[in-house]
Amino acid sequence: MEENQSLKKLRTPKNTEIPKANDLAFHYWGTLKHLTLLIKASELKAGLILSFYGILLNFVYKKIDTTMEYLSYGIILYVLLGLWFLTTVMSIYYSIRSFIPRIENKYDKNVFFFGDIISKFGDINEFSQTFYETSIDIEERYEQLGQQIYIHAKISGVKFKYVNKSLRFLAYGLAILLAIILTSVLKVFL
Repeated sequence: MEENQSLKKLRTPKNTEIPKANDLAFHYWGTLKHLTLLIKASELKAGLILSFYGILLNFVYKKIDTTMEYLSYGIILYVLLGLWFLTTVMSIYYSIRSFIPRIENKYDKNVFFFGDIISKFGDINEFSQTFYETSIDIEERYEQLGQQIYIHAKISGVKFKYVNKSLRFLAYGLAILLAIILTSVLKVFL
């Protein structure tokens, strides 16, 4: 009963039903878990892009001598090769950027953030006490969980932005690689 009274103190929109404390906790932790999975998914996609480039560049490296014998050396080929190299480097760059952690320190200290746990709450006993106090103060607990949800969403958004850029440059690079192959084949047969 006391927890539901505390829940009513939270900024609740009019004409809504106050959820039970367990439902609200499930919702907050579920949202946090969902965002964590999105972060992992973005990193998995970036890893797959880098793996694809590893295979592609290995193939290009092994076949470069044979391929260069059949290619006619024209300005168009050099321009296309330069563009392909540039798009490949950009795609790899953005894939790697999605792995780089971006921890901002401009937020309030939070008992659910690993960096703050170690650096902003003193020793193990002080943290334990603060964590306990935050856990029993429902408003503070949901405030700090909400902050973590926001930060995870921000991290996820940035990571997916970089993965999308990497995929875009991958697509451009594959289109250019196809153009290189087509121009080379056409010059051989014409």
